[in-house]
Amino acid sequence: MALDDRLSEEQRKADSHIIEVANYGVDPGPGPRSLHDNPEHADPQSPGFSFHDLLSFVVPFAVFILILALLRVFVVGVYAIPSGSMEDTIQIGDRLVTNRLSKSASKLKRGDIIVFKDPAHWLAGTDSHGSDDLIKRLIGMPGDVVECKGGGSPVTINGVAIDETSYIKSGVEPSNFAFKTKVTPGNVFVLGDNRSNSEDSRYHGDDGNGGLVPISDVRGVAMLTFWPFSRLKVFKSPHEVFANVPGASQS
Repeated sequence: MALDDRLSEEQRKADSHIIEVANYGVDPGPGPRSLHDNPEHADPQSPGFSFHDLLSFVVPFAVFILILALLRVFVVGVYAIPSGSMEDTIQIGDRLVTNRLSKSASKLKRGDIIVFKDPAHWLAGTDSHGSDDLIKRLIGMPGDVVECKGGGSPVTINGVAIDETSYIKSGVEPSNFAFKTKVTPGNVFVLGDNRSNSEDSRYHGDDGNGGLVPISDVRGVAMLTFWPFSRLKVFKSPHEVFANVPGASQS
């Protein structure tokens, strides 16, 4: 055999070895099979859904429900609005979310919309829809003197007139009759935004507490309406309305 032929044969063998090494372990068929693909190693008794799998589903779900329940009890309240006493800010049928964490005396402020427990049978003789909760706007804090002369006159707090046009129902007077109330410690004075259709603190001066709402009866401060979706609204309390009232910085 000629030298060239021998070199060519040696080169062919070397190339074949390189190809064999380079292709080592490459299976031209489907991907590698797992241990369980081998019938000799398969466990015919293995269940499709184990108790551990069940726990991995149930436990997170139970924790989620618990968190929702705690939020509902301690953080937020959800209410349906059955009357028009807060129109046009809140409409009949709106679903409302309140912040329970803002109901303390140190956090309440003039202008907040609050939900509170019926303080002294205000709902007696009315269709309360099975609820003892009411919703109004907080106007007077402890120590305030809230007054109105009626007949279109503005409400005054500690002698300072406030401009309520940003929230009071259009075409409605601040009060169609005169009143004057001194807010006692531990209480707040409330009015509806629809003053012509709101039996609020003005109407209950003979309820044993001067028509005032005990702060301890406050359920929470309104944050937003979420239903109907077309009326979705986040509330921003108009604290600026009360900025010039003496003691307005006090809670």
